[in-house]
Amino acid sequence: MYRYLFFDLDGTLTDPKEGITNSVAYALDSYGIHAELEELIPFIGPPLHESFMQFYGFDREKAMEAVGKYREYFADRGIWENALLPGVPELLAELKARDRAIALATSKPEVFARQILEHFKIADCFDAVCGSCLDGSRTKKAEVIETAHARLEQALGTPVPLESCVMIGDRLHDIEGARGAGMDSIGLTFGYGGVQELKQAGATYRADSFAQLLKIIG
Repeated sequence: MYRYLFFDLDGTLTDPKEGITNSVAYALDSYGIHAELEELIPFIGPPLHESFMQFYGFDREKAMEAVGKYREYFADRGIWENALLPGVPELLAELKARDRAIALATSKPEVFARQILEHFKIADCFDAVCGSCLDGSRTKKAEVIETAHARLEQALGTPVPLESCVMIGDRLHDIEGARGAGMDSIGLTFGYGGVQELKQAGATYRADSFAQLLKIIG
């Protein structure tokens, strides 16, 4: 049984496809690069600067500049081109009824993540929230999870043993980050990573639905 639950955001609790792909397309347009929105789905989940470097060959300086362009669109419009995945409010309510502690650990900038939680009226379900920083720091998923873990301990006022923690996400970065932070992981196969990616990443468990997730959590 896992007592302390760490959730990713994009592709795990929300479907941000429209907002993220539109924001990436806006950034690429500023460099004279046109891309179809479906081509940009791999940007959902990983740190943005890494994706600009991986998929478009940007060096780090140019990638960080592109992230700034991305945010011009995202902060104004893209953040709201988003939707909760079906069943999320019910899932969180059930977990709170089971007396689980819940933290958010996302590579999305924390300021945006908090706005999204408030917008969808689920912020009160989280005992701790951690995201990346706007200055480009704390983008590695293990760092985010470790900071979320420390914040959860502070919020609860008690030690949070890693063996009672699990990271829940849909991409390999969530799985690798959990391993780096010393905790188990549950990969959600209905997100943007898929079964093969989560299997290769070495997820401790895989869940095909929120119902299955609840069974794994115990």
